[in-house]
Amino acid sequence: VEGAASSGQRWIGMSVPYAESDDLHISDPRVQERVDRLFAACEKNLKGFDRPLVEKAFRLARWAHRNHKRASGEPYIVHPLDVATILVEEIPLDSTSVAAALLHDVVEDTEVDLDVIRSEFGPTMRSLVDGLTKISGVFESRSIGNAENVRKLVLSMASDVRVILVKFADRLHNMRTLEALREGKQQKIARETLDLYAPLAHRFGLFRVKNELEDLSLRALEPDAYYDIVNELKATRDERERLVASFIEPFKERLREAGIQFEIYGRPKHIYSIWGKMQRQSKTLDEIYDLLAIRVVIDTEQGEDERRACWSVYSIVTDLYTPNTSRIHDYVTRPKSNGYQSLHTTVFGPSGRPFEVQIRTRRMHEIAERGVAAHWRYKENVEDDGADPDLDSALSWVRDLLEAPQADQPQGFVDDLRLNLYDNEIHTFTPLGHLITLPLHATPVDFAFQVHTEVGFHCIGAKVNGKMVPLSATLQSGDQVEIITSKKQTPNPDWMKFVVTHKAQSRVRAWTNEKRRKAMELGKEIWDKRAKKAGLSTVEGDVRGYSVTLKFGSAQDMYYEIGTGHHDVDALIRTLKGEQKVDGEKGASELERAFQAFVSPGKRNEGPSIVLDGEDGYNLATEYASCCTPIPGDKIFGFTSRNGVVKIHRASCRNAPNLYVSEPDRIVELSWSREKDAIYSVGLRVMGEDRQGLLNDLTDIISKTFKMGIRSVAVDSEEGFFEGLITLNVSDLEQLKSVMRRLNRVAGVSGVYRLEV
Repeated sequence: VEGAASSGQRWIGMSVPYAESDDLHISDPRVQERVDRLFAACEKNLKGFDRPLVEKAFRLARWAHRNHKRASGEPYIVHPLDVATILVEEIPLDSTSVAAALLHDVVEDTEVDLDVIRSEFGPTMRSLVDGLTKISGVFESRSIGNAENVRKLVLSMASDVRVILVKFADRLHNMRTLEALREGKQQKIARETLDLYAPLAHRFGLFRVKNELEDLSLRALEPDAYYDIVNELKATRDERERLVASFIEPFKERLREAGIQFEIYGRPKHIYSIWGKMQRQSKTLDEIYDLLAIRVVIDTEQGEDERRACWSVYSIVTDLYTPNTSRIHDYVTRPKSNGYQSLHTTVFGPSGRPFEVQIRTRRMHEIAERGVAAHWRYKENVEDDGADPDLDSALSWVRDLLEAPQADQPQGFVDDLRLNLYDNEIHTFTPLGHLITLPLHATPVDFAFQVHTEVGFHCIGAKVNGKMVPLSATLQSGDQVEIITSKKQTPNPDWMKFVVTHKAQSRVRAWTNEKRRKAMELGKEIWDKRAKKAGLSTVEGDVRGYSVTLKFGSAQDMYYEIGTGHHDVDALIRTLKGEQKVDGEKGASELERAFQAFVSPGKRNEGPSIVLDGEDGYNLATEYASCCTPIPGDKIFGFTSRNGVVKIHRASCRNAPNLYVSEPDRIVELSWSREKDAIYSVGLRVMGEDRQGLLNDLTDIISKTFKMGIRSVAVDSEEGFFEGLITLNVSDLEQLKSVMRRLNRVAGVSGVYRLEV
């Protein structure tokens, strides 16, 4: 066996002779001490401890790592032993998870493979070790390769949460022994721990693990600040202990008189939390007054009495000491999204110093300290199919992440995971009083998507506490939010500028990408038909060359511009074939020439409609630019021609950048007047699948439904594809948008776009 291993042979699909004896006597005292501690912790903390399973896993791990050493010079086996011990002491689950912790590195670092794990321990252990192997180094960078590993991590979480819990224990041991590494490596590991492992531990409710990961990261990243706080806390410890004791003694007496079974103790703030508050508030440690914290853990039966018990203790402490009524957080009635429950209040103690008091039951305390791990332990006692609604709720965000539309895009998946690790939460309510938990800075659109994806897709407005607010408004805890929806509404890409939840961002991004994909497909279809007719290639490589010549970023960008009607394919083909425009019309397509024939008069009534910003502007000589045909509601600017006439352009006009750069002194800032009943000519390009009666359907909607005048219609139909240009009279942008939305719903129509020439 020793010879085979040293020659690099792997043990595949067969038993491995790794046990030299049946006892656990180890000659190395460093290893023996850890073995004794692990098995003592297992006996104490695990229900139904399967000793033979854990012993067997230890023997295989010891044999597989027999030739390995850690950076500290210790035998490598001390690392899996310590990881397993951390798991049992900090996140106690079951014997299988302890065995997996012992074996978590064997497949990646030794000649033992997954087939050996399966043959020796069964499929469940193989799955756990496989998950731990796949996510090794998962957060080392944001490259696509490692991003795919992030997705594997979340998949593992969804299938068996023990994978990530073992990984937390692994990372915690690495952080405890970080000083054995060179400084640069320490900083890198500490940074990724602070960026992702600690927030992820928080998301799973593992507060003890999260706090220690943060403290150890701070020690590596800001050692001077870390040790300054540590030394100051040591220097003031006696004073703090005296203050805590003077607070607790009369409180204890009152609790005993009330017949409450409890445990009470001072709860020290962890160092990273203190450092963060000093940074945010620009204060010294002496100026941080909430370092004094008390926790009361009540022994009571699980159920409705838990809430009553917490409020009974609250009543006692606020009777005894003066409460700060602005500092109360009821996480008992409204638990955090990771399952955390506790009642927090601040009172002024006998010395006048503020004390933060946390009140919770024993069950709440277990979940508060160990989060999803506590749910897992409770799950062992659930009857029937073993389903645990609390565990399901705690993992719902994982499933939601996997169901996001871009879940198969690795880098977007990493970004969504980071977004999901929010720390601060707000509690909002539906009109019926249902609780919706959201991250800080969430908006009504985030709320809508949290209620249901369809509500998010169709939201057009929101009422907060009975008053209309913008969709970009920031919600506060306690807000009651009513979402107003319309079947006509679709997601607005601009929502991406203010939504903060991963669900809202992923759904809006997916909808936008799908809309772009359809436009590109349509554009490619138009190109292929017109290009073949003109004798141009439709081969991908050739089209890529055409797009470069036409100054598009890529062939896909060109297809998109054609599909959305922003570029006329015939004009692009003429440019590629070297045909030069002779005058304003000869270079245009038939559809564009039809439009230009009618649009030149611009506004169809007499009287001023444009004003200079800050002036009346009634004496302005103006013309409407036919390239972009502005109408009221459009953002506009003026360009002064050589003869003094101001040409009015839309701010989004494709000629605007060139005009602003080449002759900025001729730009005039303009706005619309409040004039009513003016009529403007606008061209719409309508594309889609040709069918009988399509043109009639379109014109009926314009003339009969909206009672608007149609100035011209030009149609081009070829091989089942329809393209039409309709010039119509409108009064403003809102009316135009209403028409476009309605035309878009006509059967066979794939796109309706405002024409620019």
